[in-house]
This record gives sequence, structure tokens and C-alpha cells, in this order.
Amino acid sequence: MELKIEREAHKLEKRLCRLVGQAVIDFNMIEEGDKVMVCVSGGKDSYAMLDILLKLQARAPIHFDLIAVNLDQKQPGFPDHVLPRYLTELGVQFHIENQDTYSIVKRVIPEGKTMCSLCSRLRRGILYRVADELGATKIALGHHRDDMLQTFFLNLFFGGKLKGMPPKLVSDDGRHIVIRPIALVAEKDLVRWAAQRQFPIIPCTLCGSQTNLQRKQIGQMLRDWEKNHPGRIESMFSALQNVVPSHLMDGTRYDFKGLKPSGLSSADGDKAFDSEDFTVAGVPALQVLRFDA
Repeated sequence: MELKIEREAHKLEKRLCRLVGQAVIDFNMIEEGDKVMVCVSGGKDSYAMLDILLKLQARAPIHFDLIAVNLDQKQPGFPDHVLPRYLTELGVQFHIENQDTYSIVKRVIPEGKTMCSLCSRLRRGILYRVADELGATKIALGHHRDDMLQTFFLNLFFGGKLKGMPPKLVSDDGRHIVIRPIALVAEKDLVRWAAQRQFPIIPCTLCGSQTNLQRKQIGQMLRDWEKNHPGRIESMFSALQNVVPSHLMDGTRYDFKGLKPSGLSSADGDKAFDSEDFTVAGVPALQVLRFDA
């Protein structure tokens, strides 16, 4: 039994390292000589991100430095000894930034309203400043695959945009590169890894208690889909990496006005709407839907 648990833990570690390594390579997240500021909140995702980046750092063919940064937002009851003790024992360079954003958010946001938007803006501004002060060339955030899909559906349902959360971007101030090394990792694997590694998780008492957040509702929707339709999450996430502008409706992304017949058959034509794998009661759809009658 113990051997089986060890084997499963080893498989999980290999998968996490492979997926993070793939994201780093595919999106050129980390380069020779980089100093990566790893934002650690005390949650499972950022702990896992730092943990896997340390493993990759030890075996990477290039040299890069890591510095863990935590923003202590002065939330009541926040155990400010946990992260310094953990990071010291880990032997990683770290910096704790103390800024009372909690009081600002509580003062500005009316009771009962969600606080994430203002909190995120304040946090981003502080982290950008800290990155400058530390000489960091990259800022690593711990958003995973499920976060990316949740953001896509939030924008789709409430923002009227086909917009997600990119694995790499230029920061709001235009001066920093922000990366998301665990972008390809499923949250369920991070939950398992956190339990395996026994990270000292610190709950977010500021926003974690806001049960009606739209993001939480979207998250539950995705979990229900995955439970009832296994594989749907993987398919949707693949779609974020396989966009076909000619089959959407954004004229700024595709020149619909200037479209002319070429006289040549195209794989991106009307038949691109159909999948030869579609079946109806086990019969290929193209045999069921006959248009030559």
C-alpha cells in the first residue's frame, strides 16, 4: 500500500514538472539570467508553483534565480509567521511586503459587495513596485488551468467578450512580464500535490468567505460539467489554444469585408463546421443528414 502511494506521488510530481516545463518552453516564460519573482499567497496554487519551479530550476539547462514574495495585506488574524518560517526552512530567498490594503478595501467597498476587483488592482500595483525594487525580470502568478477557463466563461457570460487569462502578458503599467507557469495544470492535481507536500495553507479571510462570487459559481458549473461529462474540461481548454478567427464574427481579427472567392478548395471552408466524428445513434451524422434527396 505504501509503495503504491509513493508510486502515485512520483507520477503526480512527474506530471506537474512536465506540464510546468511545457508551459515555460511553449510560451518562453523563463530565459537565461532571469530573476523570477514568485508571488506566494499562502494558498495551495502558489505553494505548488514555487515548489515545482524550484525543482525545474535545479535541472534546467539555463540559469535563473527565484525570489518568493508575499504581500501581507494586514487581514485580521492573518498568521504572519507561517510563510517566513516555511520559506526559511525551504532555503529560498524571499521578501515579505507589508501593506494594509485590507483597511482600504473594507472602507471603500460597501458591505455585501464583492471586493476582488479593488483588492486585485491594489495588489497588482504593489507587486509591480516590489518587482522593480527587487530587480525582478518576470513576475510569476499561480493561476492554473481551471482559473483560465473560469475567466473565459466570466468574460463570455458577463463581459460579452471571448477573452481568457493568458499564460504570459505585459503588465498593466507596460513595464513587466507576467507569467503563469502552472497554466496547464488542473486544480485537482494541485489539491493532491498540496496534500502530499503538506503545505501550510493560509486561508484568505478577505474574499474567501464571499460565497456568491460569480467566479465561484462558474467554478461549480465547470466541476459539475466535468463530473457529468468527463473530458469536457480538457476539450474546452484545448479550444483556448486552437482559435479559428475566420469562423467567429470579429472583423478586427479577420477581414470579412475583403473576403473573395479564390476558386480553390479550403480546409477552412464551410465543412470546417462539421466533424466527421459526430454520430447520431451510432450512425455517422453525414449519413443521417442527406442533402441530395
